Order: sequence, then structure tokens, then C-alpha cells
Amino acid sequence: MARALKLSAQALSVALVAGLLALLVWKVAHQGGGVASKLRRGHPVPAPGFSLSRLGQDGKVTLGSYEGRPVVLNFFASWCVPCAKEARTLQAAYQRWRPEGVVVVGVDWQDFSGDAKRFVRKHGITYPVGRTSSGSVVNSYGVTGVPETFFVDRRGRVVAHVPGPVTNDDLSAGIREALAE
Repeated sequence: MARALKLSAQALSVALVAGLLALLVWKVAHQGGGVASKLRRGHPVPAPGFSLSRLGQDGKVTLGSYEGRPVVLNFFASWCVPCAKEARTLQAAYQRWRPEGVVVVGVDWQDFSGDAKRFVRKHGITYPVGRTSSGSVVNSYGVTGVPETFFVDRRGRVVAHVPGPVTNDDLSAGIREALAE
């Protein structure tokens, strides 16, 4: 009898986990996904504005302060191994494209402030970095994990998106698209 009860409890647990997993998959597939899902349809999307605390400095990082300039918006975290691999690539792109008016903006997410500051120092990041602990900016862009990069053109529209680590080729293509009018 005890064995049958134990098997029943295990079966119920497996069914509950399977049900929760199915609910999660459904939610991800039907949540709207913010900017990222709308871009999949092939049209530029207005970039959601934001105002974030500047990492390690007083003041704010706001998308509106870069109006009229192309922006590379990179969501990252210090614990993310691919983020560390792409950090120098993003910094190099910032230096290369800055004379063209391009700005790289980092958004630190799901991270401890001290860890993020060490990450920025370690990788020589000099572009503006904002920090978010809430999901509002992340949700409006449809970020599903780190790293993710969005390219905003001079008119304030997201024109390209790279889920996952960004390469030199990805950056050049996205920046060129953001510069094109």
C-alpha cells in the first residue's frame, strides 16, 4: 500500500511540473514579447524610452538624451560569460563609430551593483551604462536573457536585434542599418 501511495505522489508531482512547464511555454509564446517580437515581422518599431540610474556615477542614462543619434543598446550582466566575451567588441565599436555619432549604451540587469562596476572596470568599458533592477525596460524590449543587443536609428526606431552574443559583423551590420535613413 505504501508503495502505491508513493508512486501516486510521484506521478502527481511529475504531472504538476509538466503542467507548469506547459504554462510557461504558452506564456513565452503569447506574451507579445515587446520590441523583439515586433521586429520579427520585419518593420522598425519605436524604441521604448527609459531612464536608468547611471552605474557608478550620479545621474541618469536616458534614451531621450541621445535623440537624433544612432544607439546600440546592449543588455548584459557581470555573471554572463558571453557578455564578458562581447564586452571588448562593444567597446571597440563604441570607439570606432563614435565619430559618426553612434552611441553604445549598456544596461546592466539581474546583477549586483558592485559586480557590475567591477565588470565595467575589468573590460575597460567607457560608454554609458545604466542599471535596472526592475523588469520594465527589459519587458518593453522583449529581452529574454543576456546578452541581447538592439540597434536604434536616428529617428528613434529599433531597426535590428541580436539575441545572444554580438559579433563584429553583427555590430557593423546593425550600426549601418541604424545609420541608414
